[in-house]
Amino acid sequence: MSDRLNEIVEALQLQGLLLRGGFLLDPETDKTLLDRFPDARQLLLIGNAGSTIWPHLKRFLTGNPTVSDPLDHWTAAVLNKIAGGIDATALFPFGSAPWWPFQQWARRADTVSPSPLAILIHPTYGLWHAYRGALLLRSAIELPLPTPAPSPCDTCRDKPCLRTCPVAAFSPGGYDVDGCAAHVNSAAGLDCQRRGCLARLACPVGPEYRYESEHAVFHMAAFRRSHPITAGQ
Repeated sequence: MSDRLNEIVEALQLQGLLLRGGFLLDPETDKTLLDRFPDARQLLLIGNAGSTIWPHLKRFLTGNPTVSDPLDHWTAAVLNKIAGGIDATALFPFGSAPWWPFQQWARRADTVSPSPLAILIHPTYGLWHAYRGALLLRSAIELPLPTPAPSPCDTCRDKPCLRTCPVAAFSPGGYDVDGCAAHVNSAAGLDCQRRGCLARLACPVGPEYRYESEHAVFHMAAFRRSHPITAGQ
């Protein structure tokens, strides 16, 4: 591992984050990105697996109890600081900037595949991972190549994720966001509120990476805030 790569990895690990792979930018595929950042040469994808970020995020929540979208604020603060220290630019899947194709970038940088829950599944982490941002480098570094692996969903015959949701919000036809939100915001959805998405929990891949209870409750509370049930629904 080069000194620069080691510096980046260590800075991320101090915040519970992981380098989730990267790729050299292509003039055609990444034209929109390069039009905005013409000096960029390489993109590093940053994320987490399991609840490694939770102790750090929890400290931020304690010190900033009134901040809206605390995960986004924490992520931006951490990655912008890291980017400033390595002459990089941080990009995020949130905010008012242009929409960036993080799901497409993940397919290029990491060993992930689509799942029935519309979450990318990883052969080790299962559904318990996320991409929080990206770092654009002006000078490329050598990265280890992702290890090719088939999708765990291809050999999962029972598909428990599609059978577990109390309101059948997930189906081959897509995700019924309104039905899910109505259930989670109701008294009948207390189990989901306290444990996290039951369909996600039913996935047999990577159970050791399942979010800790507090971490899961945090995400479900954020989902409820972003999908409130209004009168008449």
